[in-house]
Amino acid sequence: MHLYYDDSGSAAAAAALFLILIPIFLFIALIGYVISSFFLMKIFEKAGVQGKWRAWVPVYNSLVFAKLGDFSPWVFLGTIVAGGILGNIPVLGFIFALLPLAAMVMISWRVGAKLNKEWYYLLLWILGIGVYIWYGILAFTKDRWNPAIAPAPWANSFLADKTVWDGIPVQPSAGVAPGHAAPAPGYQPAPGGYAPPVGTVPPAPPAGTFPPAPPAGTVPPAPPAGPVPPAPQDPDAPRV
Repeated sequence: MHLYYDDSGSAAAAAALFLILIPIFLFIALIGYVISSFFLMKIFEKAGVQGKWRAWVPVYNSLVFAKLGDFSPWVFLGTIVAGGILGNIPVLGFIFALLPLAAMVMISWRVGAKLNKEWYYLLLWILGIGVYIWYGILAFTKDRWNPAIAPAPWANSFLADKTVWDGIPVQPSAGVAPGHAAPAPGYQPAPGGYAPPVGTVPPAPPAGTFPPAPPAGTVPPAPPAGPVPPAPQDPDAPRV
């Protein structure tokens, strides 16, 4: 009988502790989400992404981040779903559970390279809050966004990003169809974003293109004043 009461008391204490810890964990998760979303918003601004709201939508902000890292957002979403479902398989489940992490490392390496950060910055992830430190470094250092880097090793595989979303600049190494290579209409790079290198020559106009005609009534400028040439002399006139 005493054992029954002891077990009941332990279960009640565990349940009370669980109810106390749930709000604490939720609060910590909320703080982490706000911090990471704020840092992502700053990174998106550097990359020229239109709309700050994109950084605050769960899951979607990760898909935008994947596109900036030259990784297909749909493949990345597939790794998240596969990791959540297949991760419960005995023995081999942990391999599937690591798929989202592996994809995120690849994406983050590319995003860091476009902000002039070496790969070893990702070692900060080993720390408990290192991922937030890494986000903060990308968000607040003065390095400008430069997508003109070497193509990703997976550029010719199914992992490469070939999607086009309005408001998100197409990366040069994305390999999308020629008709979609330009950014969305009205796109303007964010202040402090990537600028083409000095000495870049603009593309030549298509064949048959003529410069615009001057407006009607425009008078061409007069030639500059100069010395008046002497009048021709008559050879039969008497010389003085």
